[in-house]
Amino acid sequence: MTQIGKRVIYMETGSTNPAFNLAYEEYVLKNRREGTVLILWQNANAIIVGRNQDTEAEINREMVDRLGIQVIRRETGGGAVYHDLGNINYSFITDLGNPEDLHLKLFAEPIVRALGELGIRAEVSGRNDIVIDDRKVSGTAQRIENGRILHHGTLLFRSDLAKIQDVLRVDPLKMRGKKSTSVKSRIGNIADYLSCSMDVTEFMKHLKRSLAGEDAIPATLDFRERNEVQKIMRDKYSRREWNTGKTFRAGFRRKKRWDGGILEVAAQIDGGRICKIRFIGDFLSRRPNDDLCSALEGHRFDMEECREVLTGFMLEDLFGSIEAEEILDTMFSEESE
Repeated sequence: MTQIGKRVIYMETGSTNPAFNLAYEEYVLKNRREGTVLILWQNANAIIVGRNQDTEAEINREMVDRLGIQVIRRETGGGAVYHDLGNINYSFITDLGNPEDLHLKLFAEPIVRALGELGIRAEVSGRNDIVIDDRKVSGTAQRIENGRILHHGTLLFRSDLAKIQDVLRVDPLKMRGKKSTSVKSRIGNIADYLSCSMDVTEFMKHLKRSLAGEDAIPATLDFRERNEVQKIMRDKYSRREWNTGKTFRAGFRRKKRWDGGILEVAAQIDGGRICKIRFIGDFLSRRPNDDLCSALEGHRFDMEECREVLTGFMLEDLFGSIEAEEILDTMFSEESE
């Protein structure tokens, strides 16, 4: 059983630079191998895109450049989010335990409880959201690394909701069936539901007390470790190639929306064989799908042959709740949605 109720190690990044903060989180995930860690952090004016997304399709590039907003890719799946200093990010890092226990509710319950202590009735909704009065105030994602699990999320406290709508593009498929197609009308700020006055600093202190407990173990990274974080930031999160992604000319594209998210298949097919393939979307992966792509390349573009390749992989880690037959349906459908 994954444990997040044990005595918590509490950390803060000490930065509002999104590239540094994601590097910090990655370093702690890979190098702090014991105990349950909670990190609270903030990013200043940034868009954080999911690992499997096409960056340029998710952002309003003209507005992003005009406002000087940083665009950084994270290692977890899910959709693009806007961060400003009215938003708090939290990261739980703990032992993996039984993969069947990695449901959203396990990690969301402490957040819901923390909001409840402020008199706010929040609840878990959909595949990865926490909502208040049907308005999303938190989105979450996960990553698995060498027997450890990272579960992180956003908490919109007093963010600029108008700017979120201006700088993000939302795929029309994602809004299909929704009561409202406006991003702004579907999200909310926690501060608007408080019965007392509280600023973002006070809210962060409340989160620390509620999530980490009074007996939390404070921890920091030493000089050498912070240098390692700086190296990860330079080599990965500050590189355009990582943040915008490698592109290739895909002659074949298919896209569908499933309960587990949007899945798009882009491929080069020559002589009936897959030369290159990429899976794009906001599905909630816990691991990269690079090995699956490599395994498919060279095979015939044939449903049964591809199905056989898929059986060799733990698809829930790669695609969240999108199942094998849904992946194949997307790949071999006559038309995109």
